[in-house]
Amino acid sequence: MIIVDNALAKLAAENKHINVALIGAGFMGKAIAIQICKYTNGMKLVAISNRTIEKAKKAYEEAGIFDISETHTVSQVEENIRQQTVSITTDPLILCEAEGIDVIVEVTGSIERGAQVVMHAIQNRKHVVLMNAELDGTIGPILKVHADKAGVVITNADGDQPGVTMNLYRFVKSMGVKPVLCGNIKGLHDPYRNPTTQEGFAKKWGQNPAMVASFADGSKISFEQAITANGTGMQVLKRGMKGPSVPVGTPLKEAVKLFTAEELVNGPGVVDYLVGAEPGPGVFILGTSDDPFQQHYLNLYKLGEGPLYLFYVPYHLCHLEVPSTIARAVLFNDATLTPIGKPYVEVVATAKIDLKAGDVIDGIGHYMTYGLCENADVSLSENLLPLGVAKNCIVKRNVPKDQVLTYDDVILPEGRLLDQLRIQQAEYFKVQLV
Repeated sequence: MIIVDNALAKLAAENKHINVALIGAGFMGKAIAIQICKYTNGMKLVAISNRTIEKAKKAYEEAGIFDISETHTVSQVEENIRQQTVSITTDPLILCEAEGIDVIVEVTGSIERGAQVVMHAIQNRKHVVLMNAELDGTIGPILKVHADKAGVVITNADGDQPGVTMNLYRFVKSMGVKPVLCGNIKGLHDPYRNPTTQEGFAKKWGQNPAMVASFADGSKISFEQAITANGTGMQVLKRGMKGPSVPVGTPLKEAVKLFTAEELVNGPGVVDYLVGAEPGPGVFILGTSDDPFQQHYLNLYKLGEGPLYLFYVPYHLCHLEVPSTIARAVLFNDATLTPIGKPYVEVVATAKIDLKAGDVIDGIGHYMTYGLCENADVSLSENLLPLGVAKNCIVKRNVPKDQVLTYDDVILPEGRLLDQLRIQQAEYFKVQLV
């Protein structure tokens, strides 16, 4: 936020702004729209695309904007930008093509359609902000390769737990302390939750029940920690992560003692999580230092005698922080969180129920699968099926509950860009994925 706020204020004072297009006007998309339109200087939300046009219109109206043009062509979008009229459309690809748009914010949660939009944005040299951990955790590394070639930034967002974690990671590392665990704090983990069990909670908060179920069943945190691993080079201690539970309200400084220096300090670092610790739903990092001088002052500053030192952020503020990511990408060419190279951790599909031959696998957070983190080299060697690939696959043979699926267990849908990019990703990084 520091530097970014002044940079945006300077833009506003010069009557300039960053032009943003938003893809997705659901629960989170609408909140981002309101945040940009009502509370962010130096930035303008010039267009929203959504499958249901009324949701795009409603997002603008709730942000206090009523001069809205339903748009169907690139030229119409460009003319609306010149006339300072906002556009709504059902076609996200025209926003990726339109001149005058600086950045695309993708917030649909769809992997196949999200891949199409993001690739089109990159090909048209638009920066991309992803509020789509599922997409990022499935093909993020190859999307980063394409973004680099196009000279644009692709990044996850401030406000989501992975972005908050990465900001903290950079802070800790900048002090000369080595991060050895990037942690996430959950209030609940039950891999068998589904849209039916989560319907009441979803209705209370105006959210999609399947999305809520993906938080509860562990799929979302698996994607979040996978993209954190891919941005840091870290791995998991075991399939599914360690994920210890503590009595609700246990102070974080006590809960982290369930992780030991012996399992953390000698490797590349670990991504993991805690259930029940406070303050939640924040993030934390365990760092270490073998410098006696550093150890002395870390102890003086009340971080203890080591060998593990706890740093944490007690909250993540989701849409409230997204404008900071946009500004960092456009003004400073700085990604909040982006893959550093090859995949380090994958999210693999695991049977939530007994699957039968002929079943067509439903979506993330639904009734048939949940996600577990696995180190990418293990996933590759065992031919495991990524959760992000599983939707609409046909099950070839019976798979018992809680068994991880492999590519050999399913028939993939034909013609998906997602699968083409997975092949590209494997080929591009094949030397490193041994």
